[in-house]
Parts: sequence; structure tokens; C-alpha cells
Amino acid sequence: MGNQLLLLEDVEDLGRSGDLVSVKPGYARNFLLPQKKAVVADKYTLRLQARLKEERAKQAEIDRKDSEDLARQIDGAVIIMQVKVDPDGHMYGSVTALDIVRHFDAQGIKLEKRSVLLASPIKSTGVYPLNLKLKEGVPALVTLKVFSEAQIAADALAQQNPAESSQEEMS
Repeated sequence: MGNQLLLLEDVEDLGRSGDLVSVKPGYARNFLLPQKKAVVADKYTLRLQARLKEERAKQAEIDRKDSEDLARQIDGAVIIMQVKVDPDGHMYGSVTALDIVRHFDAQGIKLEKRSVLLASPIKSTGVYPLNLKLKEGVPALVTLKVFSEAQIAADALAQQNPAESSQEEMS
């Protein structure tokens, strides 16, 4: 039988702040209680529950507003990742959710790693639609383009050549 606990903060895949949850004793003893994410539910903590739920509702409204603003900002964005490939065209390593978070971080946009819904790391070049799930479940969609260094160099060279030929014609 599990322990009845009152969550003091949101816990992924368990509940939100102010929720009464039942968990296995080991999970409570080894994670929730030492991390101060929950307290044992008794008649004294029930008063605390109402206050936590009220605070959570206010925070949820703020988070939703921030997430909707962020979603408008990044929805439809195109991310271009340059990767190294071997002569056979196989990637060295892969593109992970952390790489995508770092890309946005470099642009001054803060995302959490768990916001990037990536089933498995990307291990080949190509174009991939990426779903993002921001706070409070706000969705966003971005496009990830993974190119090899050789492809990017070839594209840059192709773009330079037509420009040079059009300049020669104008002279």
C-alpha cells in the first residue's frame, strides 16, 4: 500500500502542487521527502493544500501566458543544424533534444529539455518537423533541417556562382 502525500511542487508524471497522491514507500522515502517535493498528508497539512492549490492556479495562469507568447515567437521557426558525416554519408553522433535547447538558448530563448518532444535522437540528415510542448501544455511546431558540412559548403558555393555570373553580365 502506498503513502498519502501532499505535493509541495509539481512532479513530472505524478501531479501538481497541492495534489494528494499515493506513491510507493520507497519513492516517497528516497525521492519526494528528501527533495522536499512532498510532505506526509495528515489533518494539519490539509489546510496547506488549499493555499498550495491557490498558488498553483496563479502560477499556471502566468505560465500559460508566457508559454503562449513564446509559442507565437518560435512557432514555424526553422532550425538548421550542421553535422559531420563520414564519406559514406553516416552522421558522427546525433542531434538530440539538448542540441535543440542549446540552439534556442544561443538565440536568447529559454526552453526546457523536456519541452522538446523527440522520440529518439536524429541520426541522419534531412528535414524533420519538431513538436514542442511548452509549460501548461501549449504546443509549438518548428522545423529542423540537418545538413552535413559538405552540403552547406556546396549550397554556399552554388549561391556564389550565380551571383558572380550575373555581375559579369552587367559589366
